[in-house]
Amino acid sequence: MIRIPALCTAAVILAGAILSAPEVAMADTIKLKLRSSAPAKTAGTQPERVIKEEAWDASQTAVIVCDVWDYHHCLNAVRRMEEFAPRLDQVLKSARQHGAIVIHAPSDCMPAYVDHPARRRAEQTPQAKPLPSDIQYWCSRLDHEEGLYPIDQSDGGEDDDPQEHAAWATKLKAMGRNPGTPWQKQSDLITIDAERDYISDRGDEVWNILEKHGIRNVILTGVHCNMCVVGRPFGLRQMKRNGKHVVLMRDMTDSMYSPKSWPYVDHFTGHDLVLDYVEQQICPTITSDQLLGGEPFRWKGDQRKSPAVAGTNSAPSDLKLQQHWTTIKTQGTGFQKVVENVDCPVWFRGALRVPEEWYAKGPVTIGVPAGKIRMWLNGVELGPIPAASKQVRFKLRQQQLSVNDYNLIVVKADSPADILNNGWQLDLIAGTQRWEFEPIWQVRTGEDAHFSNIPLPAKFGMGPDGVLRLKAAK
Repeated sequence: MIRIPALCTAAVILAGAILSAPEVAMADTIKLKLRSSAPAKTAGTQPERVIKEEAWDASQTAVIVCDVWDYHHCLNAVRRMEEFAPRLDQVLKSARQHGAIVIHAPSDCMPAYVDHPARRRAEQTPQAKPLPSDIQYWCSRLDHEEGLYPIDQSDGGEDDDPQEHAAWATKLKAMGRNPGTPWQKQSDLITIDAERDYISDRGDEVWNILEKHGIRNVILTGVHCNMCVVGRPFGLRQMKRNGKHVVLMRDMTDSMYSPKSWPYVDHFTGHDLVLDYVEQQICPTITSDQLLGGEPFRWKGDQRKSPAVAGTNSAPSDLKLQQHWTTIKTQGTGFQKVVENVDCPVWFRGALRVPEEWYAKGPVTIGVPAGKIRMWLNGVELGPIPAASKQVRFKLRQQQLSVNDYNLIVVKADSPADILNNGWQLDLIAGTQRWEFEPIWQVRTGEDAHFSNIPLPAKFGMGPDGVLRLKAAK
């Protein structure tokens, strides 16, 4: 037996402790190719791609794993996640070896990790100063995001076969899970390094971790790209808005999209359209082979010979009302001429963030043109209150909405004549302060009781072009 002097033994133990500490892991350079896109100039053509090569200091880099849950209400989403998760696990191992940190962010699952070292490490991270405002909230739209969102995801995006979906819901219920929200922890296909990683689903905690380690580069992975990955408090938009150099790993994510919804393409094409949007409006993307070598990941079910063909993603138009939700300008002669030819109800909807401070000013009400007008808040119909003769006003009751969060506003005009006669100008009053809604809404025609609501919270089901904007009243 070889004996090691006590002093040497202590040195070995100390060295091991240093190497296992996340603050001082050995780091090197990560070479990446960042892809951005410009909108296609004409419909039916590909976006214009731009590749930029960068070398990142791994010690200033973090990988955030968003909502790779153990179970999901959509069976096909689970299947796709389980197909790419083993490769994602290899990506995380490579990132650690380079010296980057890994943050696991399975939202709503923190009770499963209450005693986990990676969770305690996140909770004990000192608070960053200053802490960005609204970092703890969902972000559904950046100020510069313009144009049309490429898919309609407001049905929740489930693309299961109906019989399989029913059987899956029954199985989840038999397991003691809520079929609508069955997740309880992160998938076991993803390794959590108890010595180095972090676990958190809070935007402020994630920000604290990033600031503690001097992180300027952030890679987002996980699901789902068009909902949680872009919108969570630790998602792409919040990282972009608050100055991080953020990218999406586009082959280690998926979207919630069903081919039965507009633009009526297969799931993988719908997902590609979302990726195009991210590259145009939010941040660049990279692929897993840039860390692992080989080829980018591709699902076995994706049998397409070529990638998606994108639309022009042009600015909202006032030229056409359709039977699916379309973002359009609701003022101007073009809109009025279209409405003249409509002989059925017209629906308007949007997501509105309601700050808590509005209620300190007094009652919060929305005024719409007088006529046969109905309004819903998060799927619950509101009753009109007395108002001036040219308006119908609806009170937004605080107990019916999510304060400091996005809420779904739906307005139905039974007769297009009401719009023509009174003008589609809406306003919001909080106490004595008054704002006007900018005239950009998601609009559709027809008659369906389900139009008044969507099966998920507005922040999940809405694209960013459905976020309502206010301006100070003149």
